[in-house]
Amino acid sequence: MSSSKTALTLLAGVVIGGAMGFAAGMLLAPDKGSETRKRVKKSIDEITEDFVEKMDEVVNQFGDLVDDAEEVVEKKFAKEKDKA
Repeated sequence: MSSSKTALTLLAGVVIGGAMGFAAGMLLAPDKGSETRKRVKKSIDEITEDFVEKMDEVVNQFGDLVDDAEEVVEKKFAKEKDKA
């Protein structure tokens, strides 16, 4: 469960950091509007890609956690069944 919390914390950090960097970049941009829009689109695409990758990691970790829990339950069930 700790690795799941760590993955979510990392994901939140990536999203917040990306948003802060994006905002700072746009506020300090000396370019004309069309160039700024291109940079905005590129930044959004990169942030979206990072977000999707991190979400995939979280989903995979959660799936592993569920698989592990299922295995533990099955073993305990089999052990109790053998006792009976």
